[in-house]
Amino acid sequence: MQDADTRLLIIDDDEMFCHVLSRAMTRRGYEVLVANDAEQALALARRHRPQLATLDLKLEHSSGLKLLPELLEVMPNCRIVVLTGYSSIATAVEAIKLGAVNYLCKPADADEILVALGREEGDPEAEVADNPPSINRIAWEHIQKVLQEHDGNISATARALGMHRRTLQRKLQKRPVRR
Repeated sequence: MQDADTRLLIIDDDEMFCHVLSRAMTRRGYEVLVANDAEQALALARRHRPQLATLDLKLEHSSGLKLLPELLEVMPNCRIVVLTGYSSIATAVEAIKLGAVNYLCKPADADEILVALGREEGDPEAEVADNPPSINRIAWEHIQKVLQEHDGNISATARALGMHRRTLQRKLQKRPVRR
């Protein structure tokens, strides 16, 4: 069995994404474990104690934000990068506060993930956007913030936003608006 430092746990409900990332990481010398849900992830974490992990923010029946502290309880020294196709400032901040070492928007390739897993400090040279986000992006960010404040409860979030629950559900099913 390989060293725990080269053991990587991929947690994502998208089986094709897991397959592609798993192959890419195996080619780079990592022993890869794959979990498609929270229960599987915790079982693999307890059994193998990986030092590296990727965690999808939006799992089919769970939230990566809820799973993150549970994983770190089982494997406190694990470096976890949260991956998502539904990025927002609110979830990025929460992921870091909960112990993730980084937060990446999908699609992210294996090299970007490895860089994110290995980064120890912030980058003061990070590029600052020249133009402000669009109104649609600001609305998306606000919805995500209110959703986070209501622990993912869609009905409570809809009430707080003054919109119908089904309207909110439709908005949440769409991909986030680009800047």
